[in-house]
Amino acid sequence: MTGTTGTADAWGDPGLFGPGSVTWQAHGDPMMWIAGVRALWLQALHPRAVRGVLQNSEFREDAWGRLLRTADFVGTTTYGDTTAAERAGARVRRIHRLLGATDPDTGERYGVDEPALLRWVHCAEVGSYLHVLRRSGYPLTDAAADRYLAEQRTGARLVGLDPAGVPASRAGLSAYFEAVRPELAAGPEAREVDDFLRRPPVHPLLTPARRLLWTRVANLAYGSLPPYAHELYGRPAPEPEAVTRRLRLTGTALRAVPARLRWQLPPKHIVRAMRRLGPGARPTPCKLGA
Repeated sequence: MTGTTGTADAWGDPGLFGPGSVTWQAHGDPMMWIAGVRALWLQALHPRAVRGVLQNSEFREDAWGRLLRTADFVGTTTYGDTTAAERAGARVRRIHRLLGATDPDTGERYGVDEPALLRWVHCAEVGSYLHVLRRSGYPLTDAAADRYLAEQRTGARLVGLDPAGVPASRAGLSAYFEAVRPELAAGPEAREVDDFLRRPPVHPLLTPARRLLWTRVANLAYGSLPPYAHELYGRPAPEPEAVTRRLRLTGTALRAVPARLRWQLPPKHIVRAMRRLGPGARPTPCKLGA
C-alpha cells in the first residue's frame, strides 16, 4: 500500500511533527488564516525583509498566490510525510539562495536568505499564529504555547535557519521582538503592503464581496497587531477588549463549521494525513493536555 506521495515509505510516516505535537493540533484551526494575514502586516515592518519580497515578486499581482503558497508550505511541512516536508524546505532554501535585494538609500546588495531576515519572517509568522489562536479562544496553555514555539524550530531549520538561534519559548520570543523593535519602520514598501491588504484589487463585480468579507477579515487581522505596529502604521490602535471580543466571536463561528467540511477545501493536507496515518491522527485541541 502506498501513501499520498506515491511511495511505500510514506505510508504511516508521521512527518516532522506528528499527531502528538502541538503544531499538528493548532495548525488545523481555521483562525490560522486570519493569523496569516496578521503576519503579513507585521513582516512588512522590517524594511530589509519586505524589500526582499517586493523586489523579487509582483506582490500586487500575486499577493493571493503568495498567501496560498505560504499556507501550502505550512500544510505540507505540518501534515505531509517526512520526504514531502523536507522537499518543501529544500525548495524554499533553493529559491532564497538565488534572490537578493538592494537598499535604495545605500545601494547595498544583500541576500534575502540572511539569517536575521529569515529569523524575522519566522518569528513574525509563528508569533502571529500563536497570538491569534490564543486570543480567539483556542485552548493553548502557557506550557503548550512554549512547546509549540520549541517545535517550530523545525520549521525554522527548513527555511535555512540554525534552530539554536530561534526563540523556543514565549519569553524568548518576547525578548526577540523587544530587541528587533528599533529596526522596524513603515517605509514605502510597508505602505504598499498595507494598502494592498486594506484594499486588495478585485474584479468590479466582486467589490461588494470584498467590502462584506475581506474588509472584516483584514480589520480583525490588523486590529490584533501589537501597539507598536499601529503606531508605525500611523493609525490609532483599536480598543484591545473589542478586538479580543471580535476574535473570540469569529473563532467560535468558524470552529462551529464541521471540520470534515473545512478540511475538504484544497489542498486537503489534513485529509491526506488522516488517510496515511488513520483516523486517530485527526487534529483536535483535546489532545493538547497541559
